[in-house]
Amino acid sequence: MPFANLKVPADTLTAESKKKLQDAVTDAFADVYGERARQSTLVILEEVADGGWSLGGAILNAEVLGRS
Repeated sequence: MPFANLKVPADTLTAESKKKLQDAVTDAFADVYGERARQSTLVILEEVADGGWSLGGAILNAEVLGRS
């Protein structure tokens, strides 16, 4: 079973954007493994609490990243 655990900063994605991302990952697995993998592909989207991300010492949050 293909498995993807995606972590994103909280409050940076709309419900529609989350669905689009999950569908894209599922599509990518199906493209690589074939359509037989689609039904067993598990995608978990975890939101990391505000302030739980940093890149190069800068905190990444909804204020910095915006919302898509």
